[in-house]
This record gives sequence, structure tokens and C-alpha cells, in this order.
Amino acid sequence: MENNKASIKKNIINYGVLLGITSVLLGVVIYVMNAHLDPNWIFSVIGILILVGIISYGIKAYKKVNEGYLNLSEALKIGIGIALIGGIIVAIWTFILTTVIEPDYTQQMLDIQREKLLENPDMSEQMVNQSMAIVEKMSGPYIQIALSIIANLFFGFIISLFAGLAMQKKQDLY
Repeated sequence: MENNKASIKKNIINYGVLLGITSVLLGVVIYVMNAHLDPNWIFSVIGILILVGIISYGIKAYKKVNEGYLNLSEALKIGIGIALIGGIIVAIWTFILTTVIEPDYTQQMLDIQREKLLENPDMSEQMVNQSMAIVEKMSGPYIQIALSIIANLFFGFIISLFAGLAMQKKQDLY
């Protein structure tokens, strides 16, 4: 039983670091392409595919090491753990990007949001100002980091739930 827990922990750390590094590399590519302020939807799709792929592969790798057996609770632990470690690494990257590399990142994002809202002919200036007041409250680096980790955990839970249901194979106890 002790070997089993160590294997889960090692698996979570290895694949969580892999997820974090891969996600940061995607973030660096987005930054280098100067798309970090208004990224194309394709970057979101790539990010989700990375998350699905690494979590699913991490669960599958654990199942292989565990003699082909996997139960749903193990899959959830592994998937959420991988998502948490990956999310923390991405949060560190986000913090460095928004406070060191681009200290005016938040203001640039707010300006882009304002421009997009003003392009909508159905929105009055007052409606734009109200919307921007809400966006400003939610756009601080610490709130963005917290929301990013929460979103990563949520998607990690969903992915590991489906992967665990698909891959589970219970060990006969008799």
C-alpha cells in the first residue's frame, strides 16, 4: 500500500511539472508572438488539449505502473494533483509576466476591453463604464492568478473524472 501512495505522488509531481512547463512554453510563444493581450481562440484550444492530454496520459501511466488497475478515486487524485501543480507553475509565470515583464499589462488589457465594448453599438457610454468598473475589480494579478488556479482545478476534475471512468479497472480482492 505504501508503494502505491508513493507511486501516485511521484506521478502527480512528474506530470504536474510537465503540464506546468508545457503551459508556460505555450504562454511564452503567445507572448513572443505579441498575442498575449488579445490571444486568438486557437491558443485556448491548444491549452485545453495540453491539459486533457497530460492529465489523461498521467492517469494512464499510473494505471500501467499499478499492474493495469485503476479506481476512480485514484484517477481523481492524480488528475486534480496534476492540474494543481501545473496551475501553480502557470500562476508563477502569470505573476512574472504581469508584474515584471509587462508591469502595465493590466492597464493594457483594460484598454483593449474598453475598445471592444465601445465597438458595440448597443452599449451606451454609461453601460461601458459600468462594465469596465466590474472588469477593473476582477483584473488584479492576484485575482487573475486565483481564478486561473481554480479554473485549472475545475477542468482537471472534469478531465480526470471522464478519464478515470473510461480507464478504471478494479482489482479483484478474492
